[in-house]
Amino acid sequence: MEVLKVEKLSKKIKNKQILDNISFSVKQGEIYGFLGPNWAWKTTTMKCIMEFVSYNSGNIEIFKTKWLTLEDKKKIGFMPENTYLYKHLKTEEFLEFNAKFFIKDKKEINKKIEKVLKKVGLEHAKWKYLKEFSKGMLQRVGLAQAIINNPKLVFLDEPMSGLDPIGRKMVKDLIFELKQNKTTVFFNTHILSDVESICDRVSIINKWSLIVEWQNVKEILEKQSLEDFFIEKVKESEK
Repeated sequence: MEVLKVEKLSKKIKNKQILDNISFSVKQGEIYGFLGPNWAWKTTTMKCIMEFVSYNSGNIEIFKTKWLTLEDKKKIGFMPENTYLYKHLKTEEFLEFNAKFFIKDKKEINKKIEKVLKKVGLEHAKWKYLKEFSKGMLQRVGLAQAIINNPKLVFLDEPMSGLDPIGRKMVKDLIFELKQNKTTVFFNTHILSDVESICDRVSIINKWSLIVEWQNVKEILEKQSLEDFFIEKVKESEK
């Protein structure tokens, strides 16, 4: 079953084309990598999908509907690349603030916070202020808030940016756990080694258009590394 379907998505900024006829679909329980070089407008595509920014033309369906209800939105999680968190709050306070959008019972909120902090390896930092955190620790907090509502579809924008090898391993394990629980994961990245190890399918965007659509990662790796495939396709698109 398709959880996300994007058809002919196009967007302009001040008459400059930044997305052109983008189409792809993501299946339930799939780990889907949306790849591209810097300034390929990967994040803008994600923001269009989540209705954070407008687009000029095209069709986007999530959970087989064009118009998301409040209940639909409660099934979605999001972690931005730049985690603009309330740094005057402590970790628990920030997560409680986010949890209250989805959960009313205080005891249930506390249990959920304990659970997600353990998942991202921050149970020791429960009472620390976010302003004291490194970029990698803020990434972990951002990931915790993205999954605090047990989403059916989660969007992760460069989820491993700024993380050390231990942190990247933690994120990979968490993404696999989400997949096992039939959560669909859509993420932007340019760290191809991570994509090789966790993604089911990928698309590649360059110069405003998709240059690779819905490619099965295993089929790519049977012939060459994902890095070689990526570089080859990008160069072809720029001829």
